[in-house]
Amino acid sequence: MIIGACKISLHLPENQSLKGKRHVVKSVIERVKNRFNVSIAEVDGNDLWQVASLGVACVSNDSQHVNETLSKVVHFIETTRWEAIMTDYEIEILSAC
Repeated sequence: MIIGACKISLHLPENQSLKGKRHVVKSVIERVKNRFNVSIAEVDGNDLWQVASLGVACVSNDSQHVNETLSKVVHFIETTRWEAIMTDYEIEILSAC
């Protein structure tokens, strides 16, 4: 079993409230879930207006598939026009018995 985890850092420069942040983050999460069939959630920066960290997880029996899927998620978030700018990401792939 291969497990892929990705942490994505977002900056929301024009956001002025937690309500506005929730709207943007919820939109990103729903579109990624529907398009890539991965698990995704906000994992850090919950009380900050202009910063969000998303965790994405993917499980497969093929490490290449996991890497491709997470890379596509990163590219999708980076290139889609939201009120968020991706500032950083890291992908980790683990092999479990």
